[in-house]
Amino acid sequence: MRLAKWLGGVAAALAIPGAILPGLAAAQDRPDQKAFFDLYKQLVETNTALSVGSCTQAASQIADRLKAAGYSDADITLFSVPDHPKDGGIVAVLPGTDKRLKPMLLLGHLDVVEAKREDWTRDPFKLIAEGGYYYGRGTVDDKAMSAVWADTLIRLKKTPPKRTIKMALTCGEETTFAFNGAEWLAKNKPDLVAAEFVLNEGGGGRLDDRGQRQLLAVQVGEKAAQNYTFLATNPGGHSSQPTPENAIYELADAVKAVQGYEFPVILTDTTRAFLTATAQRVGGQLGDAITRLLADPTDKAADAIVSRDKALHSTLRTTCVATLLQAGHAENALPQRATANINCRIFPGETVEGTLAKLKELAGPKITVTANQPVRPTAIPPRLDPKIIGPMKAVAAKHFPGVAMVPMMSTGATDGIFFQAIGIPVYGAPGIFIEKDMSGIHGLNERIPIKSLYDGRDYLYDLVRAYAY
Repeated sequence: MRLAKWLGGVAAALAIPGAILPGLAAAQDRPDQKAFFDLYKQLVETNTALSVGSCTQAASQIADRLKAAGYSDADITLFSVPDHPKDGGIVAVLPGTDKRLKPMLLLGHLDVVEAKREDWTRDPFKLIAEGGYYYGRGTVDDKAMSAVWADTLIRLKKTPPKRTIKMALTCGEETTFAFNGAEWLAKNKPDLVAAEFVLNEGGGGRLDDRGQRQLLAVQVGEKAAQNYTFLATNPGGHSSQPTPENAIYELADAVKAVQGYEFPVILTDTTRAFLTATAQRVGGQLGDAITRLLADPTDKAADAIVSRDKALHSTLRTTCVATLLQAGHAENALPQRATANINCRIFPGETVEGTLAKLKELAGPKITVTANQPVRPTAIPPRLDPKIIGPMKAVAAKHFPGVAMVPMMSTGATDGIFFQAIGIPVYGAPGIFIEKDMSGIHGLNERIPIKSLYDGRDYLYDLVRAYAY
């Protein structure tokens, strides 16, 4: 998932007046844009949903385009595993001339969320241009960035960079129970993807209802998504003779305990910078409360005011919430088993094990609490490195003058966490502006403004050049 991963609700508070976009173009005329469109269209129209699609096919198609641009077999690694033959990916390398510079890695994911034709207005796996937008599953998440990265490597092939540029396009980002290519690479091929830093999804820009650029964000750090199971068991019996010991009641008490608990406020350099900018922009009671909380994270009164905003609330702490319940086996029998899924978003620096310990404490001795597989890694967020953030701001000033850039921590999750876990800092690159309703990402009729796609492509291309040339 892409911009849905950052703090959409708060972005409006940070809206900075910018240039209103001119009428959205229905077509692009530059020859390089036409070549990019052909790549992008093929990628969107290659179904890569878990149920019936194939990331392996998409990766192979990209490999063919890279070879046509002059890349050798030695520059390209196609990979998959026997149990998941359709969940493959690709790593490509454009060697640099200055071996003193560590490589950079461009990361994207090829898989998309499921999309049923009967639910969509248009065929989700046909790229359709209409009303200034491209419609289709993955037009934003994440085939826009994946296509831009592949296109960038093709465009740069004729001019060797100083810094080696690597690209990894993988499968499995949108699910927790399938083969994850990013995780596999980090664990099994760390040398292949070794880099000084990673540019990934997660950042981007936001448009208002008039197509005006409001905010440009760079993602610096993210929470770790982890599910836990609460289990209550009981011998059960006939429902005509109830007893105080009831699996449903015991589970309900445990779930209510989770509802009533607030994890403590934690601040990082990224969230401090974001909250400081938010306080300056919104002012008033909320701005004052944010300022007080920055000075004293234990200020409960200030926390209560700031946390009225659900996005800010999640930015401040680990959160855990019940998302699924299952209980009982018959309508006329006492329940023998009751389970709840507790979905946690763990703040950077905290651990799966530490969160498990707190959930066990909250649930009490009658409830069994376990961490669900797969257990995702947690990682300390990267620092706001001027060598990374500086070029982002400089290139943005050229492409998007007058639009503020703000660092944000994602309250969601991306595949970047697997690279952060092995010590490679990951940054969600800005550049592609979408609508404030997230443009149908993970929902119906996903779309991207045509102008945003091509403007974002130009920004990201220049950004890669700023780091590599």
